[in-house]
Amino acid sequence: MKKISKSDIKSIYQREINCLNDGVINISNPYHFFCLSTINGKNASSRTVVLRRVDKNPFSLYFNADYRSPKVEQLLANNSCTALFYDNKRKMQLRVFCESIINYKNNLSSQVWDKTPLQSRKCYMGKYSPSKSIEKWHPNVPRKYLKKDPDKKDSELGYENFTVIKLNVISTDILELHHDGHIRYKVDLDGKFIFLAP
Repeated sequence: MKKISKSDIKSIYQREINCLNDGVINISNPYHFFCLSTINGKNASSRTVVLRRVDKNPFSLYFNADYRSPKVEQLLANNSCTALFYDNKRKMQLRVFCESIINYKNNLSSQVWDKTPLQSRKCYMGKYSPSKSIEKWHPNVPRKYLKKDPDKKDSELGYENFTVIKLNVISTDILELHHDGHIRYKVDLDGKFIFLAP
């Protein structure tokens, strides 16, 4: 029977942090996208977002969003949320419990916006709030920019709707699936490693 020690799970944890960092820039990495779950009244609400940055100490994750979107509204009402990462090939799951900070029209959002490509900026130029009911299909980007990037001046209109969400990690639940015994543990806010029953 195999034995798993605290040093083993610490090594696994460091490997997964490295994978998260790679996921920021590597679109083929399964961690490039993650499922964000928020609280919507008495219901849960989930969607896929793009990982944009990882800070190691303190551990935090970042993604960008339209300030008008339901997820931002929900996070403003209740900043508790969960980020779920899964790598099907490696059979790895990370459940990351977080508290969010909305960065809107501040230094961080301005710095990130300045580095945002024109192609991405047009996603924030839509006249409709995300998830708003509309009478007929609309791409929700200016039609003149459907097949081309906006010019720099026009793209600045998107900053009105742009926000950077920082997720401060409270704890991480890590599960690695194996036919001869799954490995599961959590890392708490103080960096303590605790084995969990799979």
